[in-house]
Amino acid sequence: MIDPRRLRVLRALADHGTVTAAGQALHLTPSAVSQQLSALESEVGQELLRRKGRRVWLTAAGELLVEHADAVLAELDRAEARMAAYGSGEVGQVRVAAFASAITQVVAPAISALRVSAPGVTVLVRDAEGQQSLPMLLDGEIDIAITMHHRAESAEQDRRVVRDPLYAEPFDALLPPGHRLVGKAEIGLSDLTGDDWVVPLPGNPCRDVLLAACADAGFAPRVTHTSDDFAAEAALVEVGVGVAMIPRTALRPADLPRVVPVSDPPTRRVFAAIRRGRETHPLVLAVRQALSEVARS
Repeated sequence: MIDPRRLRVLRALADHGTVTAAGQALHLTPSAVSQQLSALESEVGQELLRRKGRRVWLTAAGELLVEHADAVLAELDRAEARMAAYGSGEVGQVRVAAFASAITQVVAPAISALRVSAPGVTVLVRDAEGQQSLPMLLDGEIDIAITMHHRAESAEQDRRVVRDPLYAEPFDALLPPGHRLVGKAEIGLSDLTGDDWVVPLPGNPCRDVLLAACADAGFAPRVTHTSDDFAAEAALVEVGVGVAMIPRTALRPADLPRVVPVSDPPTRRVFAAIRRGRETHPLVLAVRQALSEVARS
């Protein structure tokens, strides 16, 4: 019989690519990971891994078993959710990871609402950029990830999560003092073709959305400075090193005199992601509902 705990180890190896990284995700030593995988190979009677030095990769049999592992682990999560519902599931903790402005806009108000609607639910919040929270969710570190759609998402990740759309917001242009377009009622992205740009780091979904919008407008921005912190981006713009596109809810009051709306803006579409199988867990469901209600309002 296949031990489902070992399937979770195999899934972690497929996600992270190395025994060491899989062990870190599961809080196991590399030797413990290797032992679990060897035992799994004995259970299924198939070679699941190819090894060469420190490198490890999945065989065809390993890839096939990972597909079944996803279904088995989802069913286990679903069983846990139903048992929690059977036992009322009125008291417990839900771990939520979200980027800073989403914490401000939806997570904090949802926590306030839950104190009335579900006082037994405790929400533990972790500040994490959009590209960080989904891997944390799939590793089981958190229960809900607040993130945004971007082109780096894989079909495999899509199959493993349930998504609740929360809100969409445009990016506005933030210009340095004295810029030729400050004071305009509206501009097009292509009006900034010749400027230096301050943008998020590679891998940040906001960068992906921004670059895709610029490509649609017919140009590639001349990137000279990078930061994942929108306040840091705004500070760089303020001293005149370039322009930036910043989501509307991330703008500071001090930035507003130099903010100009864009006719064809990048837009970030924010959603709450839950591992498939846990979406009906009563504690998770209470937080999902609170987040959705806050986002609608």
